[in-house]
Order: sequence, then structure tokens, then C-alpha cells
Amino acid sequence: MWETPSNARDHVLLRSPRTEGERFDDAGLCVRKLGIRMPAVIDGMDNDTERAYTAWPERLYVVGPGGRIVYKSEPGPYGFTPKTMETYLRRVLG
Repeated sequence: MWETPSNARDHVLLRSPRTEGERFDDAGLCVRKLGIRMPAVIDGMDNDTERAYTAWPERLYVVGPGGRIVYKSEPGPYGFTPKTMETYLRRVLG
């Protein structure tokens, strides 16, 4: 459960999900409440993706051709630099 001031302000306080269904429901709630306008990917209950990408607390990635990671942000939200990420997205998208 994340209890940061912004989560409280946005009314997105969640307990750790116990099932995949709860995880999907929580992700949908976050997308709606936080106005997320990019595709959201949901990790399995084993958290393999989180461990593989060091995604906690949160990170932004740009994945290039062949699945190669071309950009990994510093931990967010304060480590996010949208302009830097934009540069890498433009390179990947041509």
C-alpha cells in the first residue's frame, strides 16, 4: 500500500492485491483517477517484471527494437525527465 501525500490527495490508496483480478482492478482505478493516458502494463503476481526492471518505486523506460532498453529513468516521480525521455522516444520512433 502506498501512502504518499499525492495518493491521498487523488484518493488512490490501495492495499496490496492478493489476486491477479484485484491487481487489474487496482490498475484500472489508478489509470482513471490519475488520468494516465499511456498504455499501462500489469505485472504478474510473481512480480517478475518489477524485479527484472528495478521498477520500484517507479521508473519510465523506452524499449527499442528487439526489446532492448534504450532509456531508463531515475526513480520517480522526481527522477523523471520528460525531455530526455522524449529524445529517446523520437530516436526509436524515427
